[in-house]
Amino acid sequence: MRGKDWALALGAAGAGLWLARWAYRHATRFNFLGKTVLITGGSRGLGLVMARQFVAEGARVAVCARDEEELQRAEEDLAGHGGAVLALRCDVSDHKAVEDAVRRVRNLFGPVDVLINNAGTIAMGPLDTMTLDDFHRAMNNNFWGAVHTVLAVVPEMRQRRGGRIVNISSIGGKIAMPHLLPYSVSKFALTGLSEGLRTELARDGITVTTICPGLMRTGSHRNAFFKGQHRGEFFWFALLDSLWATSTSAEAAARRILDACRYGEAEVVLTLPAKAAVMLHNICPGLVEDTFALVNKLLLPGPGGIGTEMTTGENSRSAWTPRWLTEWTDEASRENNEIKPEGVISH
Repeated sequence: MRGKDWALALGAAGAGLWLARWAYRHATRFNFLGKTVLITGGSRGLGLVMARQFVAEGARVAVCARDEEELQRAEEDLAGHGGAVLALRCDVSDHKAVEDAVRRVRNLFGPVDVLINNAGTIAMGPLDTMTLDDFHRAMNNNFWGAVHTVLAVVPEMRQRRGGRIVNISSIGGKIAMPHLLPYSVSKFALTGLSEGLRTELARDGITVTTICPGLMRTGSHRNAFFKGQHRGEFFWFALLDSLWATSTSAEAAARRILDACRYGEAEVVLTLPAKAAVMLHNICPGLVEDTFALVNKLLLPGPGGIGTEMTTGENSRSAWTPRWLTEWTDEASRENNEIKPEGVISH
């Protein structure tokens, strides 16, 4: 076969594969109209942005979180978009509270069709500042919270032979990041849980998607926690979280997550820097880990400061982190319910 014939054959094969993929995606497309969606950690940040987009698609949306004032503002926000909305106070680390919340959603909207496990906590600081409680807290919120919600909704999904579960893990659940050890440990556990659930629940018609975002401009830097030399920790977190080259907007991230859920994708890594880091880590993990070790040694703060105590990002600002430097992500804080009206930080 001549070169031209080979090129034509390969082109035809490629077009055929593309058409087959397109047909499969649209055949398995999940319509959110009239569906019941439960979003944990849905009162602010990425969770709230996703809730707005689900409402826009005609879903009945329930959001849960721990802060009642945040929930009230979130409910008013979502209702203003014309949706059927329920806001529930729930600590996902408490399995009985989760079961009660799922029961209340079922009573008002019907059984959960889509579960978005978005609730989580993050604390930044060197290992010397982390306590056993920090590891327990991260696991309870980031991992066990997802286990509790999954176990609460799966039985009814199995009965209906259908449902969607999306677990919001992190790039920190693919590559261990310095100064985020409890967070990374819990997100690695969540990634493993999510991948295992996908393989086990597919036979029941339930599709599970793992999302591993890089940095996003959600405005959460104000409510993240920092330890040790907290002002230096906050500087790096807020800087990288604010730059367009290293982060993506909450709205763009939410749209991509909804599409991944809609088409039942297995895993999505968000942002180009995160995709490049995961690809490089898969090829040569030692190089990536040694690079992070060098970053930790040369750039990140050492222990000291407030030690094992913990404070919020807003309390960690200094002259090194002027507000013009974090303008874009501060705007996201205002838009996504990360700030109480009186200016007091939400916890």
